[in-house]
Amino acid sequence: MTLTYIVLATFLGGLVSVLIAASLTLAVLSKLVRHLVSLSTGVLLGTALLHVLPEAFESAAGAHELFFTLLGGLLFFFLLEKAELYRHGHHHEGDGDHHHHGFDHDQAGRGGWSVLVGDSIHNFCDGVIIAAAFLAEPRLGVVTAMAVIAHEIPQEVGDFIVLLNAGFSRARALFYNALSGLAAVLGGVLGYFVVGPWEDLFPYLLVIASSSFIYVAVADLIPQLQRRLSLKETAAQLLWLGIGLVFITVIVGQFHRH
Repeated sequence: MTLTYIVLATFLGGLVSVLIAASLTLAVLSKLVRHLVSLSTGVLLGTALLHVLPEAFESAAGAHELFFTLLGGLLFFFLLEKAELYRHGHHHEGDGDHHHHGFDHDQAGRGGWSVLVGDSIHNFCDGVIIAAAFLAEPRLGVVTAMAVIAHEIPQEVGDFIVLLNAGFSRARALFYNALSGLAAVLGGVLGYFVVGPWEDLFPYLLVIASSSFIYVAVADLIPQLQRRLSLKETAAQLLWLGIGLVFITVIVGQFHRH
């Protein structure tokens, strides 16, 4: 049954984000992605710092070893992003960055395929993370899957815009994004069979999952929010970030009642 949950969660994680990206117009996507970045930041930080990390530190594993793992995880994801294999690019025309017109087309023309390769690797890692969380505790699996879906949506929306600007048709961009999303299912299934027998590793895998969420939130999402905005726009950012925190807290609260 756990394997079924893992496959379902990883499949939805890839499918939901791609369908949202494909179903909306470019103009709507450009506006929506800004709010989704704030929402995702709240969900990722709330999941990592309020739920997954505490669960890992409540285990029998030593705190020193877990903090070392957290540091190693942050450095690992930093190096992956340096190698352009862990892409989280959300830039698009009209996002407020002062690039020349057609900047996205130039960039995507050179790196459209590398975005898809990077996404596949990223989705595979997400699948392993979701599997480890479900194996540690079903409640954590659901919360972790929610966090993955939350940050997948703005990522896939951003990548969908990049691929469209690169000259992909909507159908072609949808197909390749969906194919990339299936890598999460592969990661989840492989994680179930490889990680399953090693129960002592679960706390460390939960810390690695947290390091992934923290890195994406702090190194990728928050810098996108740190720009000069009006008071109204800043309030909207804080509101969506707060909604993300409340959302993940409510989800966990529902599980504790049952």
